[in-house]
Amino acid sequence: MSIYVIDDHPLMRDAIVMVLRRLRPAETIVELERLDKLASAVKQHGEPGLFCLDLKLPDVTGVSGVIAVKKIYPDVPVAVYSASPAGDMEEACIEAGADTYIEKSASSAELTAALRGLLMADTEAEEPVATANSKLSKRQTQLIAMLDQGMSNRDIATELDISEHTVKVHLWRLFRRLGVKSRTQALHHARTNGLLSSNS
Repeated sequence: MSIYVIDDHPLMRDAIVMVLRRLRPAETIVELERLDKLASAVKQHGEPGLFCLDLKLPDVTGVSGVIAVKKIYPDVPVAVYSASPAGDMEEACIEAGADTYIEKSASSAELTAALRGLLMADTEAEEPVATANSKLSKRQTQLIAMLDQGMSNRDIATELDISEHTVKVHLWRLFRRLGVKSRTQALHHARTNGLLSSNS
């Protein structure tokens, strides 16, 4: 598995790669300047395990890069980063299939937390738990119970001893897994499909 960092700005690409090398020293990290070089890079370096994608590449418009990547690799997590404030583009990126949105103005610690959260969430997604919906991981089942208790992202982060970035990643993955777009819809789906155990 390889991690693909796609960005036409060398300084930002270096910053992302440096964080990834600390988090996953054994992984192959492939750096690209354009999205159209991805297909040949995958042939050379192997299947992707994570994409780190600059929103404004020379050969994409708006969220088209996210859409293109998710169309070919629907199950591979995508971290989008952009100079645009989260309020402007975050929702559109998540809607297009991104797993997390990182502002380029984020500190090194925030960038590390966001990428670590994504890599951890990816690992935990592989831990199915025996519930009415066998597609849910243990962490996702916990999250549904916490949403049912009306806990905020901050409450959940404190309870699980993880960052709020990580909570966001887990929630986005949960919503996508359930095919919903909000906490309310997730809870409705959980209740309708018996995903909330009676003691939660």
